[in-house]
Amino acid sequence: MIKEGDKVLLYGDDGSKIIITVEAGKKKGTHLGHVDMDELIGKEYGDTIVFGKNNRVFYILKPTYIDLIFNMKRRTQIIYPKDASYILFKLDIKPGDRVIDTGVGSGAMCGAFARIVGKDGKVYGYERREDFYNLAKKNLEYWGLIDNVELKLRDISGGFDEVNVDALMLDVPDPQNYIEQCWQALKGGGKMGIICPTTNQVQEVLEKLYEYPFIDVEVWENLMRRYKPNPERLRPFDRMVAHTTYLVFATKVLKK
Repeated sequence: MIKEGDKVLLYGDDGSKIIITVEAGKKKGTHLGHVDMDELIGKEYGDTIVFGKNNRVFYILKPTYIDLIFNMKRRTQIIYPKDASYILFKLDIKPGDRVIDTGVGSGAMCGAFARIVGKDGKVYGYERREDFYNLAKKNLEYWGLIDNVELKLRDISGGFDEVNVDALMLDVPDPQNYIEQCWQALKGGGKMGIICPTTNQVQEVLEKLYEYPFIDVEVWENLMRRYKPNPERLRPFDRMVAHTTYLVFATKVLKK
């Protein structure tokens, strides 16, 4: 049963989505009309609600993490789900892991790590800009993930507080300058992922990686194309989010 404080996604028959945090005795204004939140309390996910001038029907669903991050407050470009999901697998993130996320930004990737490591793990988030730090903290609190994260308002040039972490994500403007600090923080066999927006930056990162005991170095670009779910006219959408970023992965070893 839906109760006060729960997050719900109202899904219209045209694919429109509205995310609401339920508050008793209040109404939520939308471009389609006002939603009486008392009508949501006591219903089950999968049920429907009718509101608006045209009495439109909306399905009541639980918002996914993708729904939440695409509707969050942000001041930075987030890592797209097509890249974030691959990062989680390539870094082998699992419950109980200790992970460093550097360049937290608005907190989307940090939250993805926090969901997987769970309460038995920990994500150490480093962000040097106070405005980004404060925004990420608010987003993580809204998602209910802040207890799994230790946020730090810090520059990483002096290194990390943690050692022997399972994985590390480096998403900063000049990642090639912090490869040594990352190697020091990782455990033997630990995985590192690096975000690079341009090919020349990938080259700089690769040159630096090969100066240290890293193996299994890979460079990836992920492309996904969505299709229109019409059985009679199945075809791709006319537009797609194509290139988003370059992903570099490497594994720490103790010596080469």
